[in-house]
Amino acid sequence: MPLEWIDYREAARLHTQGQVAWSCGAPLHRLRGGTSAATGLRTVLEIHSIIATVGRTANPGNIYSDYVPPLNNQTLFRRDGHLCLYCAQRFPEAQLSRDHVRPLSKGGADHWNNVVTACRRCNNTKAWRTPEQAHMQLVAVPFTPTYAEYIYLKGRRVMSDQMAFLLAHFPRSSPLHERIRNGHG
Repeated sequence: MPLEWIDYREAARLHTQGQVAWSCGAPLHRLRGGTSAATGLRTVLEIHSIIATVGRTANPGNIYSDYVPPLNNQTLFRRDGHLCLYCAQRFPEAQLSRDHVRPLSKGGADHWNNVVTACRRCNNTKAWRTPEQAHMQLVAVPFTPTYAEYIYLKGRRVMSDQMAFLLAHFPRSSPLHERIRNGHG
């Protein structure tokens, strides 16, 4: 299972401590060390885009079946593809806001299944009302991402081999499959 994004220095540390079980994907870095006095060979460590570590993982998505990733606007906006789920238009992040489908004032929760991305205009129009009360309709159903989906959503640029690895861990029913396939990830 995907665990987290690490940089090449952390990957090198895991290699040198013998904590890498296997690696695959594109080679990203080739680190050269010193020359061995015994063999006369120079140490070379190749860092790949995907590494698997030995031992048990602290991946909360594996340990707890009821794991819910932390909610923040950046991952929420990425989950919804920077699309206002009321007017169905894409906006830059600065023009988006978090909307509570069932408002907090009406007992709604600040939870993945109750929040959607909304442009500021739609959020102001809806205000403290439910979508039904405001005569607005959602264009998609909010969902709680799995751990693998969350890793993708909080990631930066994802290489194609890393994306293939992550996609293999998404649920078949994930709305992210179609969006990524259509280039709107």
